[in-house]
Amino acid sequence: MTDADILEPQDWTFPIPIAYGPGRLGEIGQHCAALGLRNPLIVTDKGSQDLPFISRLQRVLSDAGVSAGLFSEISPNPRDNEIGAGRDKFRSGNHDAIIAIGGGSAMDGGKAICLTARNDIDLWEFEWESEPADIGPDQAFPTLITIPTTAGTGAETESTAMVTHTVKGMKFCIYHPQLKPSLALLDPELTLGLPGNLTAWTGADAMVHAIEAYCVPGFHPLCDGLALEGLALVAKWLPVAVRAPENMAARGGMLVGSCLAGIAFQKGLGHVHAISHMVGAEFNTQHGLTNAIILPVILRFNLPGMEHKVKRMADAMGLTDASVDAFIIEVERLLNDINIPRSLSEIGVPADCASRIAEKAMQDSAAGTNPRNASRAEMELLVESALAKAR
Repeated sequence: MTDADILEPQDWTFPIPIAYGPGRLGEIGQHCAALGLRNPLIVTDKGSQDLPFISRLQRVLSDAGVSAGLFSEISPNPRDNEIGAGRDKFRSGNHDAIIAIGGGSAMDGGKAICLTARNDIDLWEFEWESEPADIGPDQAFPTLITIPTTAGTGAETESTAMVTHTVKGMKFCIYHPQLKPSLALLDPELTLGLPGNLTAWTGADAMVHAIEAYCVPGFHPLCDGLALEGLALVAKWLPVAVRAPENMAARGGMLVGSCLAGIAFQKGLGHVHAISHMVGAEFNTQHGLTNAIILPVILRFNLPGMEHKVKRMADAMGLTDASVDAFIIEVERLLNDINIPRSLSEIGVPADCASRIAEKAMQDSAAGTNPRNASRAEMELLVESALAKAR
């Protein structure tokens, strides 16, 4: 694959329709027309509402004769009460679709609003481990278009969303099998203005997705192939995107790598996410940054005995030494290179939360697909390591 290949517009149909390429936000009016949409609700996060891509999206839609509302009351870690407010906005504006644009929080917020927009089902009845709710013909989920503006979460192709339960102080995964985005629009131009720290944090999130998904046990060659290719793209392009933020090939490579890694974790995730979800729910930390800090702790716990998988990941990253130790050293070197802090305490997470976070992490769905089981005591030790010195 050459840089020129990465800059060519592409249309893919797996696992949903995907329109990739620089400048393709300009086609959103045509896509709305093809889907019969006249009044979508744009959903984004609080930090993105005044960024240029929002006004640009509104302008392109207006030029195409498509009216649109805007809901931007989504936190970095979306909360259940915010989803309720978004549902009310959707209904009061008689909207017919949702366009989720922004980072992972905007994706999650938009998807969660979709789940509740046309029914009176409690949000938490959509929790991942619950029996899927019955959705009648008159309750069909709104059309959903996803437009990521960060290369990290890979949340644009699925219906799963992470939402904070404000009463329990925990994050839960919600979804419904009947909700699928009708289009994911991947335009690397939208990531050009991303600050260096967010480029690093969200990019590291994509790397975590690829590694954790690939390490999940079981035979799933589709997800495994996507995880390895996603890891290869992220390992190559993340340092470049951080050092040279205007490099369009790097931005494109990262956006595709993130998307592949996001699809791959349909297979599952692991203890990095189990811990990170609960830290984010309590302390509102940035998700990708939290994942990146925790990653080396979990690699040291998981990888001994998984040499066959480590070799394939090392090959994807272009490493000559495929040992477990060398792989972990390379991951830590990459994290150092993009200035990831070395402990959760450095980002303000208090040391006395270890027992509580461990208890909650044991209940997270991602813990169930980690390749090595952790006892309650082991989970607390992992959290303590991440708090004090992750690498």
